[in-house]
Amino acid sequence: MPPPLSVLRSSRWLTPLILLLGGLCFSLIWILLALHLDRQAGWMALLAALDAALILRFTGMRRGPARILLAVTATVLMIALALWGIVASQLGFMLGLSPWSSAAKLGLAHAWTLLGLANTPADLICMAAAPLLAAFAAR
Repeated sequence: MPPPLSVLRSSRWLTPLILLLGGLCFSLIWILLALHLDRQAGWMALLAALDAALILRFTGMRRGPARILLAVTATVLMIALALWGIVASQLGFMLGLSPWSSAAKLGLAHAWTLLGLANTPADLICMAAAPLLAAFAAR
């Protein structure tokens, strides 16, 4: 038997909060994995897309364009946060800074240059395909 409608309405505010926490945790896992492997691990973008879509499904968000848009947006933000964290951590380790201190000092142009040097074509393909996978999985 499904829960009463009043329970479903009162828990709708949890969806963005759970998506935010899930996205932050996933980005942190991606950063740690990339630091451990000493490469970008662009394939994690595909898992980020599935993670966002599954979180939205499991929290009970209704089907439709809003769920698709939210899944795609969350995927893109997870990719951006993970890439920023990876670059900041690797650069911070070389300069003797903590990752969060390096992330605060890292400029956009410098990060873009370092990401261009670090990402392989396979990483870029995975990151480009991730929003499409999120849209497909969230429908």
